[in-house]
Amino acid sequence: MSPPESSQRDRRTDRSLAWFVARRYLSSRRGRGFLSLITLIAIGGVSVGVMALIVVIGVMSGLQTDLREKILGANSHGMVLEIGEAVRMESWESVLGRVSDDPDVTAAAPFIYTEVGLNVPGGSYSEGAVLRGIAGDSVSLSVTEVDERLTSGSMPFGETESGRPGIVLGATLADRLNLYPGKTVTVVSFQGAELTPTGIQPQMRLYEVTGIFETGLYQYDTKFAYVALESAQSLLRMGRAVTGVEFNVRDPWNSGEVASRIRDSLGFPYSVDDWQRQNASLFSALKLEKFAMGIILLLIVLVASFNIVSTLIMVVTDKVREIGILRAMGLTASNITRIFVLQGVVIGLVGTSVGTGLGLALSWLLDRYQFITLPGDVYFIDHLPVDTNPLDVGLIVLASLAIAFLATIYPARRAADYTPVEAIRHE
Repeated sequence: MSPPESSQRDRRTDRSLAWFVARRYLSSRRGRGFLSLITLIAIGGVSVGVMALIVVIGVMSGLQTDLREKILGANSHGMVLEIGEAVRMESWESVLGRVSDDPDVTAAAPFIYTEVGLNVPGGSYSEGAVLRGIAGDSVSLSVTEVDERLTSGSMPFGETESGRPGIVLGATLADRLNLYPGKTVTVVSFQGAELTPTGIQPQMRLYEVTGIFETGLYQYDTKFAYVALESAQSLLRMGRAVTGVEFNVRDPWNSGEVASRIRDSLGFPYSVDDWQRQNASLFSALKLEKFAMGIILLLIVLVASFNIVSTLIMVVTDKVREIGILRAMGLTASNITRIFVLQGVVIGLVGTSVGTGLGLALSWLLDRYQFITLPGDVYFIDHLPVDTNPLDVGLIVLASLAIAFLATIYPARRAADYTPVEAIRHE
């Protein structure tokens, strides 16, 4: 047999022997179940840490995704406003044309935005609301997509039974006022108010509720109402003017670049904002919270790594005489190191695998059954969303395995430092 083949066989034998001894050390012997117990505790610590990381990071990612989808479901990707005290745009047709000419803009439409009061005729309860006027063509509807959020009724562009203009309300807003399709509501606006001998007279008009929409975002469902663009212009006495022009782009994440390009094209006195800039503080807070929670929960895995260190140190202390015998039989220091490294790696691998399985299962249950509800007026949403990102899971698994491996270095080197005579004579 050639020397290289003999060397390879010796290395395979060393690895097999190291794995055999490591497996025996991980299992308990009769009357010595304590070692098995602390091994299980070490595995459990890693499992809990990995499970918590996967679930919490999934929830934070889900919160970001859910908020983004709901915000974009009720708003455009960007808007153009004319700087001035009147907050109105007279020459909006030319602005609309220049915005539509941008190659990344998929749809653009005029809109009206104002705050109003809503009151049920004959009732004493009123609610504040945000009234949005939009056109009824397919391009305008594709910008806000509110028609896809209807839960009952229809959009406010057709004829109504009462002959009054139509209005669509958010689900929570409609519930508070006890409104549903077919009922009427008074809209009160101080924009366009008239000065009379008796004081300022606000604009008031009766509308018929034609539909109810629900975005799932509390701040929108409890405040927003939609009417036809012409009806809003008439209520606010704006003539043909609008508040501004809103637009959608091919890639929502590229909205900032498109908005900057349109801003440069239009120049003063126009301002252009995109949805990311409008909600920058919210998403920055979510990113920071996700990072902070990840760091905090990673400490759980670090604590679990101390369990691995303590477990291996106890095994080394318990097996000193056996280590000496193994060294006397010809095992090198590297063989002894490999034995204890294998033990730590097995604990980390099993703990990470169990934790990953439990974390993915719990994330699926949270996403599927939504059994954790939240107060929408506090958390923007009414349930706990989960979005498990494979990249996040992969990073968590790699971090856990790396920490488990690093935790084996000190105990393994301590075991390898024993000389045969010193180990055999150890009491």
